[in-house]
Amino acid sequence: MSSANAGADARAILCAGIIVLDEVFRVDRFPQPDAKTQAQSFFIVNGGCAANAAVAVARLGGRAALAGPLGGPPGEDSNGDRVLAALAREQVDCTGCQRLVGVQTALSAIFIDARGDRMIVTHCDPRLAAATAADPASLVACADAVVADNRFPEFVRPICVAARGRGLTVVLDADRPTQMSDELFRIATHVVFSSECLRATTGLDDLGAALTAMAATTSSFLAVTQGPRDVLWRDGAALRQSPVFAVEAIDTLGAGDVFHGAFTLALAEGRDVVAALRFAAAAAGLKCTRLGGSMAAPRRTEVDALLAGR
Repeated sequence: MSSANAGADARAILCAGIIVLDEVFRVDRFPQPDAKTQAQSFFIVNGGCAANAAVAVARLGGRAALAGPLGGPPGEDSNGDRVLAALAREQVDCTGCQRLVGVQTALSAIFIDARGDRMIVTHCDPRLAAATAADPASLVACADAVVADNRFPEFVRPICVAARGRGLTVVLDADRPTQMSDELFRIATHVVFSSECLRATTGLDDLGAALTAMAATTSSFLAVTQGPRDVLWRDGAALRQSPVFAVEAIDTLGAGDVFHGAFTLALAEGRDVVAALRFAAAAAGLKCTRLGGSMAAPRRTEVDALLAGR
């Protein structure tokens, strides 16, 4: 595992889950039915929770590795080739990625409006979601911590189990609505929900009540992000708030994934959850101030400077 910014003592973070190629259109306002909309700009960038988290970890000075299913084989699935080439430029170790013959890498069309809000349409071949990791134990053998999204549960579950078997911190990016009984919530040491996922999973609108409901099903650390509002988290039986940074959002695409990657790296470096949440909020906030999806993830010096200034 290597990273362009990683020193000899850098923590090694395995990011497991979905990998996508994003085609991004920047528009004044979202398209309406039966209408044509002119894009102000267009770019193609790597996407997917796990891939974005890996870029964030590498930029923040960690040693990032990525494991997830892609289309293949090389040379026939151009989207997968493009994704892996971009990740190589970020010094992300992709040896844990699997190319599935005759399958296309997941693709998203994304619209970002003038406020920085986003609308996403994704096509993902069901065979990607059915893929399983070939050797979970070897994937986690050199890792100091794991962050996994729940978009491809069949792929990430054995990896998380193997990581817990080694006593590692396992952060779950709960991005896809599922059942409260989902075993990934109990396997992970830390679960950080998006607000949309937490509400849909619990059926509760109040996020504090939703976290309390989840706490009855798992002993894992529980938190929920809610964009520009404070992060809510459970401290024993108490509900705490972790403030985020007030920024002028230009592009929120990938901000949650940057948050999860940064949070996992901070925990692996020995920070407590309060400091790790603050570090993650700084990284995600900086990402939102510039266009480019995960390619706008900040460097470590930028995050440290923001934290020092506050």
